[in-house]
This record gives sequence, structure tokens and C-alpha cells, in this order.
Amino acid sequence: MTHARTVQYKIFRGTFATWDNLFAEAAAFATALGEGRVLSISHSANLSDGVVAVWYWDNPAPPTG
Repeated sequence: MTHARTVQYKIFRGTFATWDNLFAEAAAFATALGEGRVLSISHSANLSDGVVAVWYWDNPAPPTG
């Protein structure tokens, strides 16, 4: 049976947050997901509005073998 997985994302945004705070929140979330689930971490800024996105698999891969 095939194990369906989908890509999800979580956004960390803060007009008044520092980059250090946004990156620390994103890093803590990515670490909690566990090895092999994080696809990418990206960031963007527009004036004083910073955004960090963590892209990840919604659930762990099934064991193989």
C-alpha cells in the first residue's frame, strides 16, 4: 500500500520581530519536525516585514524493509 505524503509549510512573520527571533523560531520548529522531514527554509522581506517559511513533509516516511 502506498503511503501518501503532502508538502506543508509554516510561516513565521513579524513586523516588529528581529531576524534573529524569526530564524530562531523557524529553526526550533524545523528541529522538532525531525530529520528527513524538512524540505526547505526560505525568507523574504518587504520594508520592515520579515517572513520565514519552513517547507516540510506532513508526516514521516514509513519504515522500509
